Amino acid sequence: MFHPLFHLFFQKTRLLNKELNAVLKSYHLFSSQWTIIFCVEKHGEMSLTEIWKYLNVEAPTITRTVNRLCELGWLTVVPSEDKREKIVKLSDEGLERYPEIATTIQRFEQEYLQAFTPEECEQLMQLLNKVNFQSEQNSI
Repeated sequence: MFHPLFHLFFQKTRLLNKELNAVLKSYHLFSSQWTIIFCVEKHGEMSLTEIWKYLNVEAPTITRTVNRLCELGWLTVVPSEDKREKIVKLSDEGLERYPEIATTIQRFEQEYLQAFTPEECEQLMQLLNKVNFQSEQNSI
């Protein structure tokens, strides 16, 4: 018998992505693009490899998305000391625009988290961090 937890988790994840995409539409972004912008802002300059490993997304997908975010003015890609690798950082325009989109995302999160107490949010994060996938063990 299949456990209903996974079905529910996938359904809620799809709903959150759909709702987040609706919020991001005014910025001409999708949730997958936002995750990269957020990741780079949170961690500072990162290599493409670091981004795809952190986000657990295939390298070609990250490269395409980063290139699109460069076209949209959010990111800049510069060569690293290792000529085989590229470093991604927020562009000047991205740094300027980030606070506005961050405020929008914070409002979105608060709306969806209002049903939870702070303790429940912390507990949910702890539970999700307990989920261990074989691919995570191999990539870290």
